[in-house]
Amino acid sequence: MQKMPAWAEVILVPLISLILAAFISALVILAIGENPWEALKLMVQGALGSTYGWGYTLYYATNFVFTGLAVAIAIHARLFNIGGEGQAMLGGVGVALVCLYMPWPHWTLALVAASLGAALAGAAWAAIPAFLQAKRGSHIVITTIMFNFIAAALLNYLLVGPMKPTGSMEPATTTFQPGTHLPTFQEMFSFGDQVLFRGTPANVSFFVAIAACVALWALIWRTRLGYEIRAFGHSEPAAKYAGINPTRIIMITMLISGGLAGMMAINNVSGRGRSGWS
Repeated sequence: MQKMPAWAEVILVPLISLILAAFISALVILAIGENPWEALKLMVQGALGSTYGWGYTLYYATNFVFTGLAVAIAIHARLFNIGGEGQAMLGGVGVALVCLYMPWPHWTLALVAASLGAALAGAAWAAIPAFLQAKRGSHIVITTIMFNFIAAALLNYLLVGPMKPTGSMEPATTTFQPGTHLPTFQEMFSFGDQVLFRGTPANVSFFVAIAACVALWALIWRTRLGYEIRAFGHSEPAAKYAGINPTRIIMITMLISGGLAGMMAINNVSGRGRSGWS
């Protein structure tokens, strides 16, 4: 079978997928008696028609970038990390602990610390399913899904118990330290009377997500570890024959994947957590 050209894989396949999705969506909209063209204009206008729309679009895109990267590196090793939700929840715990209980003189230091806290917590939550896969043969899909529910239960316990302020009835933490406030796009890109991204939650963590994209690309395609991950994903027997340790690759890949999923919490918790975390 002739291999598809690289340009077609990068451009043609996503374009055809987008056209098919639009066509099927148009049929569904017609079936419920609405105008597909008006629906398309409404979606485009809402998401991209103003800086307000852009602010929310980029805010949610930040979450998808981190979780997409988490899935991407796992896929290179033929691992299916379905536990991004739970790892992001535990990443939120890591961010909250850093922001609540440590004084920060400036947001840049708080951002670095929150990133590390989120990545470590997410990686720690991914480490258990990774170990079960590497040592016990437990299917990574099943264990990561199960750990999503365990993470939700643990998070509920923390927010109504140890992390809830004394005397409060709300399932939320206390107010974050002022130095942990991350600049929003409104603060960064508004000048004089020209206020852009007014009232939107988009913040500087978007640029952290972009940096993570570059870093992961360099890891996968420009390092020995990245080569070993890809080799293991293409053929585990061949990788073992070449001296690549499957346990090491599974553990490292899932730790990185969990860390990236956990970093999503920078945007949700630290980026919006000026009044605490709920």
